[in-house]
Amino acid sequence: MSGARSDSRLTRLRVDKWLWAARFFRTRSLAKAAIEGGKVQMNGQRVKVSREISPGDVLQIRQGRDDREVTVLALSDQRRGAPEAQLLYEESADSIARREAEAAARRAAGGITPNPNRRPSKRERRLIHRFKDVSGS
Repeated sequence: MSGARSDSRLTRLRVDKWLWAARFFRTRSLAKAAIEGGKVQMNGQRVKVSREISPGDVLQIRQGRDDREVTVLALSDQRRGAPEAQLLYEESADSIARREAEAAARRAAGGITPNPNRRPSKRERRLIHRFKDVSGS
């Protein structure tokens, strides 16, 4: 191991580096953006990128539509494979149940979810106008 610190000796690590190593985000800059955007909280408090974490800390992480609540079990400053990364944390049973229930609700809705981040397509606009014309008369 040239230049890499051993995982067993780490007692504190920056939260952005841990999120990257635990494979919650693809790059450290994405982890940093999520932290700065308020999508990561530690023990119920908003954190800064340079905040150090240690085993036992509880993180609430929002990724897209999913909210995860994980407890930090170990620290690593190296990004490894997914099976090894999953050993760094433990997701709470409530968090898993909540995510599965929300995913089931999305599937039951037929995958139709409103997306306010884009303009309606031509077909959607016609349907909106048709609906307004019928309901307005």
